[in-house]
Amino acid sequence: MQHNYQAIGGRSPLTTLTLAQADALRARLGPAVPVVVGMRNWTPFIAEAVGELTATGVTRIVAIPLAPQFSTLSVAKYFEAASAALPPTTELVRVESFHAHPLLLDAFAERVREVQPEPDEDVVFTAHSLPLRVIRAGDRYATEVARTARGVAALVGLGRYRRAFQSAGRTPEPWIGLDLGELLRYRAARGATRFLIVPIGFVCDHTEILFDLDVQAASVAREL
Repeated sequence: MQHNYQAIGGRSPLTTLTLAQADALRARLGPAVPVVVGMRNWTPFIAEAVGELTATGVTRIVAIPLAPQFSTLSVAKYFEAASAALPPTTELVRVESFHAHPLLLDAFAERVREVQPEPDEDVVFTAHSLPLRVIRAGDRYATEVARTARGVAALVGLGRYRRAFQSAGRTPEPWIGLDLGELLRYRAARGATRFLIVPIGFVCDHTEILFDLDVQAASVAREL
């Protein structure tokens, strides 16, 4: 992981970008609605954010995880952390998923249009992989990823596209795929020479974009 961070300049922009997103939302909602940021694994932590709100007398908190597709391994964990920090007199409203919200699809479609895919280009929508056992247990994450991809493709007018998963954990159990690297190799062996990778499981750049795609996946493409 130290190598990964060194390869993208020594730090992830996730915190900076997330705080900027909060600033933008705060500007849209106005001064009467407080907006705070809380994270599971880094400062500012979720418990700190909840405490900041409840200290001002807030009795209803709307929790918006910045991951469009719901999963018990990601979004649900954020809700659990928020609930654990919540006083009994405060209500937590959970925004579980916004994977097919028209404005999200518009935002992704806008970025695809900016690069104007070539007719011979493979457009590949990617999202973070999960252990296969979670999907088999009924997690709806993969279904929601597929719906996001389908919605963006429809807006852009893509006649065909592909889906892949990235950033699988380094554990011996199987993770959902196809893995992006495997897909690149499979398609290259069949004559593909251009790929447009569209990450749809994230709402800002961080290591899964800047390293896993811009460094790792790009390296595989150059090799092929």
